[in-house]
Amino acid sequence: MSRNTKINLLLLLVVAALAVLPLALGLGDHKEEPFTGADGEAETAITEIEPDYEPWFSPLYEPPSGEIESALFSLQAALGAGVLAYYFGLHRGRKQGEQRALERDCATEESPAERS
Repeated sequence: MSRNTKINLLLLLVVAALAVLPLALGLGDHKEEPFTGADGEAETAITEIEPDYEPWFSPLYEPPSGEIESALFSLQAALGAGVLAYYFGLHRGRKQGEQRALERDCATEESPAERS
C-alpha cells in the first residue's frame, strides 16, 4: 500500500470518527436541540449574559423554513466546493500541460542530433 493511500485512509478514518463519536458518546443529550449551529448557540449565550441586548441589524433574507435554510447552505457549500475543484483542476492541468510541452520540446531537440 502506498504512502498516499495510507494517509488518505487515515484521514477518512479521522473524519468518520469526528462524525460518529459525538453521536455515540451522547454529547449534547442534555440539550433540547443538541446539534444546532453556532449561530443559535451564540444567540443563547448572549441572551443569558445580556438579556436586554438588541442586535445591530437583521438579516437581509430570512428563509421561510429550516429546510430551505439548509438547502441554501448546502447549495452554497456545493458552489464553493465546485469553485475550489475547478481551481485545483485548472492548476494541475496547467502543470501537466507545461510538463508535457517541456518533454515534447526535449524530445524534438534530441531527435535531429540522433539522426546525424
